[in-house]
Amino acid sequence: MASHNPIARAFVEARRAARALPEYPGDKPTTLAAAYAIQDQAIGYDGRAVIGWKVGRINAPVDALLGTNRLAGPIFADQLTLQSGGHTPATLPIIADGFAAAEAEYCVRIGKTPTPGKLAWTLDEVIDLIDAVHIGIEIASSPYPGINTDGPLVTISDFGNNYGLLIGDAVPDWRSLAFLDWAVVSRIGGEIVGEATARTMLDGPIGAVAFLIESLAARGMTLQPGQWVSSGAVTGVHPVVPGDAFTADFGELRTGCTIDAATVREMMQLETGHGREQD
Repeated sequence: MASHNPIARAFVEARRAARALPEYPGDKPTTLAAAYAIQDQAIGYDGRAVIGWKVGRINAPVDALLGTNRLAGPIFADQLTLQSGGHTPATLPIIADGFAAAEAEYCVRIGKTPTPGKLAWTLDEVIDLIDAVHIGIEIASSPYPGINTDGPLVTISDFGNNYGLLIGDAVPDWRSLAFLDWAVVSRIGGEIVGEATARTMLDGPIGAVAFLIESLAARGMTLQPGQWVSSGAVTGVHPVVPGDAFTADFGELRTGCTIDAATVREMMQLETGHGREQD
């Protein structure tokens, strides 16, 4: 274990203990390659199964400097929550003294393995790899409070700031792409905190999957059938604290969760590698 990058080790151990890191635990990465190298080391040191990946946007002008407008991070199987009907809100943990936010997202399930070695994908080609699109909520949380304000390279280095994914109802007739124009409304405690449509998200959720396939291929990895892609915040990144109730309406569909503080015991239970299901 001593061979692992000390930054990666510090983040993983802080997450296991559900404790904050007031300062970034080392020299901040200055290139995409360095940031993803820390992430890859952290995935190996953590040891849990990866059930999917989150994709986030990199805004201007940093996108031009880095040569990419998105970033990626792993979603672990034990932090995936399946919710049917959207009527019983889930309870999802955050690192209370670190950074924490909730995001309304479309969640894409992979049905076919991308062709190995193929580094460029059209949206039509990507659609053929997908077998479902669901509504959902990503929990973005990190031990380091400055993960977002310090920029995308720091975000990448700590699992892309992912801390869990709630999968809600399936989007009917998703192949028509009509859902791109659905009104998405996020609320905290019943008050609206964001409104938008997926049409405003660069080239949308399908484009997010295309980016991810290409990004993973460059790192020697590939998506697998059954894995999920959390395709990016539709209405924005909304800070949350323990006790908050976060809901998201996607057209006529709804999903929601209550935010709770992660505990050491909870983290030990999560390390069993099993996702949670709520009726």
